[in-house]
Amino acid sequence: MFQAMKLSWFSNIKGDTLAGIVVALALIPEAIAFSIIAGVDPRVGLYASFAICVIIAFAGGRSGMISAATGAMALLMVTLVRDHGLEYLLAATLLTGVLQIIAGYLKLAELMRFVSRSVVTGFVNALAILIFMAQLPELTGVTWHLYAMTAAGLGIIYGFPLLPRIGKSIPSPLVCIVVLTVVYMVTGMEIRSVGDMGDLPDSLPVFLWPDVPLNLETLMIILPYSLMLTVVGLLESMMTATIIDDLTDTKSDKNRECKGQGIANIGSGLIGGMAGCAMIGQSVINIKSGGRRRMSTLMAGVVLLLMVVFLADWVSLIPMAALVAVMFMVAIGTFSWSSIRDLKKHPMSTNVVMVATVVVTVGTHNLAIGVFVGVLLAAMNFANKVGNILYIGSEEAEGGRHRIYRVVGQVFFASSERFGEAFDFKETVERVTIDLSRAHFWDITAVQALDRVVIKFRREGTEVEMIGLNEASATIVDRYAVHDDPEAVEKLMGGH
Repeated sequence: MFQAMKLSWFSNIKGDTLAGIVVALALIPEAIAFSIIAGVDPRVGLYASFAICVIIAFAGGRSGMISAATGAMALLMVTLVRDHGLEYLLAATLLTGVLQIIAGYLKLAELMRFVSRSVVTGFVNALAILIFMAQLPELTGVTWHLYAMTAAGLGIIYGFPLLPRIGKSIPSPLVCIVVLTVVYMVTGMEIRSVGDMGDLPDSLPVFLWPDVPLNLETLMIILPYSLMLTVVGLLESMMTATIIDDLTDTKSDKNRECKGQGIANIGSGLIGGMAGCAMIGQSVINIKSGGRRRMSTLMAGVVLLLMVVFLADWVSLIPMAALVAVMFMVAIGTFSWSSIRDLKKHPMSTNVVMVATVVVTVGTHNLAIGVFVGVLLAAMNFANKVGNILYIGSEEAEGGRHRIYRVVGQVFFASSERFGEAFDFKETVERVTIDLSRAHFWDITAVQALDRVVIKFRREGTEVEMIGLNEASATIVDRYAVHDDPEAVEKLMGGH
């Protein structure tokens, strides 16, 4: 147990510490911006980011992943805050945490098995585009100084690692932030800084219980928002965990992550913070900066709080150009550039799923909708392909008085029509044998298709025999088939 704890916490102290500092610096303006989106005080987002980061470091199922206040969650809070105020948001945050813990115990993370690689790729590309687009307002209507500072920041980020010896020992995003802050302080140029984003808190968070009536009316107000926050939060967290799994070639416990997200959101709500989830941008920053263990997530949360409370005067001087450069690095590193080259090699159906996920996610700014559309298209494409893998051949026997049909493949809702059309009901034969030893029946639609085939043959005076059903198919056919029930037959065939 001690060895496992040492591995997950203390095996990469230097890398985790430096990466945590970089992430903390990147979290500050985003937490403030997301608070503004939600219509609450910047402290709400900053306290939330601190609480979620610290708690998820202990309770989460994916080391090295960063969770905090996010834009996707903030967008869902706007109406609740506008109509009912901050206290109801805090109550909704607590309920969101409870629902996420329940989802963890119900093992709903297993549903990630149904998210195809093309959907994940589309999700990643959409996030990269959204991260890039979120920086554009900082580059609109500004002087040339900001463009120069941003370009210099990108130069440091990509050039510093090329230096011998020190290039690999210090995260280049941290160097970028320090150098550009010094330049900003020395030159006094008029560009936006973190301090211009909003007031930073001047005290540590305290325990807060939402001041709302504990009754059914309150539950009806917050439940719809909590359900949306639960779904979007878990979806983004699971997708981010999958991406970090790929980047680090390690596995994560996604059901534990669901519970951890729930515990973190309850902790956030109890100190006056908003609901949050995993952040793909900051998680990639953490990994790229050398963060691998739980210590990096803990450091990000602790350093964030220390900076905004005790070093607010210094933090407020960080130019936004430095953070824009860091986020551009994230967008560039997150985007799957190989997916563009693969468009020529991959099947059209796969490309459609990937592009649709990107377009819908970017168009709606809602990750849940984008992923839902991608999963739906992927499922339809899969069902269509499997439905086409159905072969039904036949041969004569007994001098033309007996015909044997051999069914090979999967019979379900997508292939049931083809199954029914493969039989010749007008042929004059005394007996028909349907060999199902190489077929599998999956659903009620398939059983109804089989019923119709048997009933139509019998109405032509043909004796029907079915052989070879495997155990699973025989179970569903025996339970739901009606071809031996006269009343059910009339109902199935429309009474004629």
